[in-house]
Amino acid sequence: MEKIKLIGRGSGLSLLQIEIVKQKINALFPGIHTEVMVSNSRGDALQNIPLHTMEGTDFFTKEISEAIQSGKADIAVHSLKDMSGEHFFGSNTFAVIDRDDTRDVAIFNNYIEQKIKSGNTITVGTCSPRREEMAAGFLKKALPQLCGEINIEIKPIRGNVETRLEKLSRGEYDGTLLATAGLNRLLRSEKEAVRVKSLLAGKKMMLLPLTECVPAPCQGAIVAEAHPSNKKATAILEKINNKNLFADCVAEKKEALKYGAGCMQKFGVTTLTTKHERYLYAAGKDAEGAELTRWTPIPDVVTNNLFSSTQVMKDFFRYEPIETKADINSSAVFVANYKAVQYGSTDLLQLNGPSQGTIDSSSAGDKQKIIIVSGTKTWFELARQGYWVTASADALGYEFLLPSLQMPLLNIKGDDICIITHESAAERWRKKGYEAIGTYRLVPAHNQSVIYSITAADSIFWSSYSQFEFYGKYARPHAKHMCSGGETAELLKQAGIEPILFPTIKAFEQWRKFSIRSHSAA
Repeated sequence: MEKIKLIGRGSGLSLLQIEIVKQKINALFPGIHTEVMVSNSRGDALQNIPLHTMEGTDFFTKEISEAIQSGKADIAVHSLKDMSGEHFFGSNTFAVIDRDDTRDVAIFNNYIEQKIKSGNTITVGTCSPRREEMAAGFLKKALPQLCGEINIEIKPIRGNVETRLEKLSRGEYDGTLLATAGLNRLLRSEKEAVRVKSLLAGKKMMLLPLTECVPAPCQGAIVAEAHPSNKKATAILEKINNKNLFADCVAEKKEALKYGAGCMQKFGVTTLTTKHERYLYAAGKDAEGAELTRWTPIPDVVTNNLFSSTQVMKDFFRYEPIETKADINSSAVFVANYKAVQYGSTDLLQLNGPSQGTIDSSSAGDKQKIIIVSGTKTWFELARQGYWVTASADALGYEFLLPSLQMPLLNIKGDDICIITHESAAERWRKKGYEAIGTYRLVPAHNQSVIYSITAADSIFWSSYSQFEFYGKYARPHAKHMCSGGETAELLKQAGIEPILFPTIKAFEQWRKFSIRSHSAA
């Protein structure tokens, strides 16, 4: 029987990643025996030194790659985010085998809200300049606002996932930032899950938004590597390569090379796949410290008279509260807009009884439901009211987020979520089979200035389907309709409109601000 030697690092997570590659090989090449070898990397040996303070790259991959160069092993297995673009685009052969959720997660000890109330500084462990740059600022606004100002101190933390969680449990840190992909893989493992679950028990989590805390390029991806002279190994990699994932990772690595490299990077690059489009998104600070935000693709629109609903959001509707008597038995709610809570009873966010996986919140009552939101505007508004928010749909739609909610880390099933929104939207969601409650009603304001601007425009950006539903009749017959992806795009298509799509409202605003070929009517 032919034999193939796989090599990787010796951590529990690395061994699980090797096992994923091994299973893929065994499924496609049942006649080949796979042997697993482990090796330490330079990054493993330097546990007490933040890597961004050291010169060089490939701290966790170089020694592993050298084993296939020397012939000691046939295939090396890595986390692709640990590999530099220079090495990935070098002479060796690569295959992307698997990719888990790309997000980061903030994990806190369960006393965190009491510490916020006290006004004491919150210590968060990370050695990533990217996470420090993005997550610290986000968390200051995203954590329940229970004091005048939340102060966050970033402290270096090293070690594998379990080691970091142990340090958190010992109280060396109040919180830490980790990749969800590694946690998911550990939680799927019969061998590792018990220990990881015990370390996560009682902790409070926030799934960090992709567009606010952008993941590292290729985060969550497993890559297998072979030397080109090893024809047997390269033939195997060709068969087990996931071509779509490989293309995404190539695009992310190429994009990252434009802005800097190594452990010092303060930007992220990721791929976001919606119902309608696949987007490459990069944001943060480049090697020179300049702010960057880039979406690819962005529509190429020529317009002489653009009406943007984002500039007159308050002029479309009046809002009428609806008395909501229905009890929500689910342990989680998706808040589509902060107004749904503003006009609804706060009881909608409280647990009716004990529920597994619920999140304690001393700020908004003894127990609150797990709160998921549509975007950061609603997140920050609920945080100002003292609520703990667990996750956001990144303004890309509820169904975009569902797979991440169902992953092992959160384990929130769709059947256990109630959508809280306005009356007509709730009815649409119920028709799709979801539990939904409307807490307020949209009443058209019939604003004459808005109507006139829509009538005059050759291009219109709708922030919501409800705007089009009540005001679309005033648009010119051949006007271009634009919107962000998600439910708005879906409903416009059902209404016979083929909209020009932007990834998010923020992406549209960026385009509108910098495009020299558009002139706004509003």
